[in-house]
Amino acid sequence: MVDAILNSGMPAPIDVQVNTRDLTTTYNVAQDLARRIRQLPGVGQIYIPQDMNYPAIRLNVDRVHAGQLGLSQKDIVDNVITALNSNTMIAPNYWVDYKTGNDYFLSVQYAENGRAAIHNLVDLKQIPLRAPNLSEPTTLDSVVKLENLQSPTEIDHYQIQRVVDIYVTPVGEDLGKLKTAIEQTIANAKLASNIRVNLRGMVEGMDASFTSFALGFGISFILLFLILIAQFRSFIDPFLIMLAIPMGFVGVLIILPLTHTTLNVMSLMGVLMLIGIADSNSILIVDFAHKLEEQGLSVIDAVVTACRVRLRPILMTSLATIIGMTPMAMKLGEGGEQYTPMARAIIGGLTSSVLLTVFIVPAAYLLVYRNRRTTVSPQV
Repeated sequence: MVDAILNSGMPAPIDVQVNTRDLTTTYNVAQDLARRIRQLPGVGQIYIPQDMNYPAIRLNVDRVHAGQLGLSQKDIVDNVITALNSNTMIAPNYWVDYKTGNDYFLSVQYAENGRAAIHNLVDLKQIPLRAPNLSEPTTLDSVVKLENLQSPTEIDHYQIQRVVDIYVTPVGEDLGKLKTAIEQTIANAKLASNIRVNLRGMVEGMDASFTSFALGFGISFILLFLILIAQFRSFIDPFLIMLAIPMGFVGVLIILPLTHTTLNVMSLMGVLMLIGIADSNSILIVDFAHKLEEQGLSVIDAVVTACRVRLRPILMTSLATIIGMTPMAMKLGEGGEQYTPMARAIIGGLTSSVLLTVFIVPAAYLLVYRNRRTTVSPQV
């Protein structure tokens, strides 16, 4: 039950659905894929809910003889359902008790025990059928031939098509790596063109989340760039300021593998928060360097002074954020595991951003503006 709740009602987070026109072929392909997937690293349990060995009886109706008696296939099936279950599903009737106001089902069914009950195939063949063209009832075996066979325990459908599900449970939390390995396994199986295999379950939601995040990240990046252009009235300064963003990505790519943390939605949210913090540090250096140049300092003196003066506020804000995120990154408290990837991404990215920004951004500033002459703003 816990797994079903965590996996949005499904037995496992990864559902490999196999679909062909023939159910037996579908089941055989699913068994082969399950055997291949079971050999992959990181696979915990594999479960196929459908089996093909369920004992069943097929009713082959003699349509010509049944038509001569005035019976249709529906009439015969309705009689069989009534005998084995009741007529509730065929012709539901209700009786209302006006004294109490309660509604009651009125159904007809065979006896469950005793001589009148159906115990074996012989009793099933003797089910009476009342035909319109006969004065006396006939029996089921007069118009139906019973055939023993094996059928699926359940038949599942996805968008009307019959499918066989392979539920895969990973050992850890990394769904992306296991999903890639399963896709590679399916590609290496070289299935026929009429066999369709799709990955569903939580991996669908994961892919949709990553796609929407990539779109949101791109939009936020463009908006940030436009705002910086409007604030600094330059196309060069926004590029210098946003150099801090790749510096933060370096720390994220280092700390996530070191802490065995997966790249998920929460860690990506940490990356999004990191962009704003890293850019604010670059803004302090670039903006102050421009003001020092307006006061008459050379480009190199202005950028060196800006780094030395702004280093203290940059370290104070960054250390405050890192220290505040540390308990969350250590999974302290109940439910802390949910926000741990975000905290670790912010800590790693912010650390690398601070260490590299104070060198990369001033160097780029000096490289771009090294030939610019200093202009002193008039004193009022």
